[in-house]
Order: sequence, then C-alpha cells, then structure tokens
Amino acid sequence: MGYFEKALLAALVIGALSGLVGSLVVLRQRTFFAQALTHATFPGAIAAAILGVSIPLGAAVAAVAIVGIMTVIGRVERQGAQVASGIVLTAGFALGVLLQALNPSLPVQVDSYLVGSILTVTTGDVLLAAGVLLLAVAVMVFLGKEILFSTFDKNGFRAAGYREWPIELLSLALITATVVTAMPAVGAILAIALIAAPAAAARQLARTTTQIFVAAPLVGAASGAIGVLLSRALDVAAGPAIALTAAGFFLAALGVHRLGRARIRPRA
Repeated sequence: MGYFEKALLAALVIGALSGLVGSLVVLRQRTFFAQALTHATFPGAIAAAILGVSIPLGAAVAAVAIVGIMTVIGRVERQGAQVASGIVLTAGFALGVLLQALNPSLPVQVDSYLVGSILTVTTGDVLLAAGVLLLAVAVMVFLGKEILFSTFDKNGFRAAGYREWPIELLSLALITATVVTAMPAVGAILAIALIAAPAAAARQLARTTTQIFVAAPLVGAASGAIGVLLSRALDVAAGPAIALTAAGFFLAALGVHRLGRARIRPRA
C-alpha cells in the first residue's frame, strides 16, 4: 500500500472514529473539554519526541494526566469543568511551546503536531485508529442505552440505581483515546473540528439520537477522505483541508436544517 492510499485509509478510519465519539462530545456537552484536551496533549507529543519514544504514547500519558488535573480542579468549590478546561488548555499548550523552545533541534517538525501530517502516518497509526474505533463501536452497542440515559436524564439515571461516574469515566476515556488517535491526521489544534463538526452536522439533520450515532461517523469519514483528496488536488496541507471540509459539512447541514424549518413554518 502506497503512502497516499494509507493516508486515505487513515482518514476514513479516524474520521469515522471522530464522528462516533464526537457524538458523545456534542450530546454530553464536552466540546470545550475536548478542545482543552487536544491542545494540552501537545506537550506530551513534544516530550515524547525529546525522549525518543512513541508520539501517541507521549500524548496518551499527557492526556491521562490532564484528565486527572481537570477532574481535581473541577471539584474545587466555586470552580467547575469550564474553568478547569480553560486553565488546562492554555497551560498545556504553553508548556508545549516552552518545551519546543528549549529543544530547538527536535528530530521531527513540530508543525506536524499542531496541524497534522496524515501523509506520514504509519501502519501502526492506522491499526491503532481501527482498534479504538472497534472499541468505541462495542461500547455504544453494549452500553449505548445507559450512556444515553445518563446523558439526557442524570437525576433519573441516579434514581434508577445507576452510578454516574463509571459512564462519565468511560466517556472521558473514549474522548481521550480519540484525541490521541486523531493527532497524526489533523494535529493538536485542528482535531476538535473533526471531532465536533461531523456530530454537530448530524444533529442538525437527524431526528433521533440513533440517527446521530449512525450519520456522524459517515460524515466524519467523508470529511477525512474528501480533505485528503482536496489536499492532493490543491497541493495544500491535509490537516487544514480535513478540518475545513468537516466545517463545510456542518455549515451545509445547518443551512439545510434552517431551510427546512422555514418551509414548514406556517405563514401568517
């Protein structure tokens, strides 16, 4: 398999994964958390490059630490998840910039961490993305009802005898794994577009949550594939092309949704 075919396959798999898990992000209102996580994994990638270890491994370790820090800050009195996410977003990204400045002779280009370099993905990256996608599908198949119950009716979920923290922890773990997996494709900065936009687009057009979870991976995969093809045709970076394609799908879905509402609105 050539490098372009491998990049196209990676875009399809990562796009589908981002769309599926992005549905959780959008429905559970964790978009700002995911954005903070994408930015704050940057120092983990830089540290991994400095130490000569796997970039996804470094990003994953950083992501786990970041989730723990945000959880602690979020439980402080008069603080909250939004405050924790904002602090971690800026501090994490600043730490990455500092590590970069202290190590100017890194063996790889730092830009690839920020905006992605999908044309250089390895077979291991593709297999990792496929594994996380299969895990996410399994979670939604076997625990989807409980996750949706917790998402839309937390009080009823507790009253039914369920504990909320395992579902929340599982959701955060899937989001974290998706962020780490998406980094090779769209980088730390642009990953949030591929995670949130397909799910947001699907939400505009779908009538049920099941339709959202089906449509979002398809939109994500299409965004990835079209972005890679456009990057080759226009000779531009693949990461921004993928992110803009995903944003384009959202804007198109928003337009169709509003047009549909305007048509069915009764005339005075």
